[in-house]
Amino acid sequence: QVQLVESGGGSVQAGGSLRLSCAVSGYTLVGKCLGWFRQAPGKEREGVATITTAIGSAYYADSVKGRYTISSDSAKKTVYLQMNTLKAEDTAMYYCAARGGWCGSRPLQTAFTYWGQGTQVTVSS
Repeated sequence: QVQLVESGGGSVQAGGSLRLSCAVSGYTLVGKCLGWFRQAPGKEREGVATITTAIGSAYYADSVKGRYTISSDSAKKTVYLQMNTLKAEDTAMYYCAARGGWCGSRPLQTAFTYWGQGTQVTVSS
């Protein structure tokens, strides 16, 4: 059974940093597309960052480019999202997701097979 479990969320002041982790079980991260999505209250879920583990190629939404970094450790079966210079508008529930193959040019939610339950990030201004 595949499970994705996020951790590392919390409350932080604007300008601060958080590092989210997503522990994956029952699924190898080798040759996969891994992603982080977020959903703020009253808004649709949006793709934040993805990484194609086979080549280490990453995609970032414009809103987080230069502030967020996605990475993965196949040996530890963990996906990370380093978030720096956080803003109030980054407040959301953050979800990790996984699927086979390479990531496309943009994160298509319906293409992802496995999802975590989410971890809340709250940024106060």
